[in-house]
Amino acid sequence: MNGGTVDGLYYEVHGGPAAGRETVILSAGLGGSGAFWAPQMEALLGRFRVVLYDHRGTGRSVRALPSPYAVRDMGQDIVRVADALGLERVHVVGHAAGGNAGLAMALDHPERIGRLVVVNGWSRPDPHIKRCFDTRLALLNNTGVAAYVHAQPIFLYPADWLSANHARLEAEEVHHVQGFPDPDVMRARIQALLDFDIDADLERIACPVLVSASADDMLVPPACSRRLAERLPNAELDVAPWGGHGFTVTAPEAFNARVVRFLEGAGAANPLNRFATPPPEGEHPTSRASASTKGD
Repeated sequence: MNGGTVDGLYYEVHGGPAAGRETVILSAGLGGSGAFWAPQMEALLGRFRVVLYDHRGTGRSVRALPSPYAVRDMGQDIVRVADALGLERVHVVGHAAGGNAGLAMALDHPERIGRLVVVNGWSRPDPHIKRCFDTRLALLNNTGVAAYVHAQPIFLYPADWLSANHARLEAEEVHHVQGFPDPDVMRARIQALLDFDIDADLERIACPVLVSASADDMLVPPACSRRLAERLPNAELDVAPWGGHGFTVTAPEAFNARVVRFLEGAGAANPLNRFATPPPEGEHPTSRASASTKGD
């Protein structure tokens, strides 16, 4: 692994020289940490060079944001990382905030992006998403960081997975509180997501896009993903039946296989109606990767 910083952004490069290997940049959700993608690394490294980075304002990156701040600034940061590595064109996989940043990059720098995977993203303000963020902001503003972090898994994961992984989440909670961004940074990041609206511009995004969602996501309604897939000119929709907003963590195997196939150029036979096979009743999978669950 090699790494560095560019304009305050911390990044890591996994998978050796780029010669003969296409590069994928992974962009995390609201939490911003590149460590979020640990459950995907083994599958992706079998085929690609992989770049992780911490979003501006989070993790090991600079802990300040420009003002004003928008999702398009997040997209520009992906370009900065690609520039630092001398990459003219990359694939991008983004979760929620990171997926929206990928959409912004595809609008502002269409020549720089090969294929795009948008996980639990959206194209316009949604009242349910706003209700969830308003609730989390109320916790942050009125109760503090510890309460915000303690409640976060409720928005991200299915109830049965939360119960089965209680000890893991309790252990990680201390780390997440210690590494939490400045509350003003988190407020600005949330506001940028609430303001994000590219609905009228979706037809201008020409690159192939895999729109990936979970049917039981309680933070971002799956209808937001369906709208993306229906309005983007070159999109496929893949809906997992279970896993919550963080299904890349709770049920990574099917997601990983689908993403690798898409990035390699394989399309879905019926793009708008492709569902993963649900796990047997009562036997929902748990992640076997020792990954941080820090996400949105």
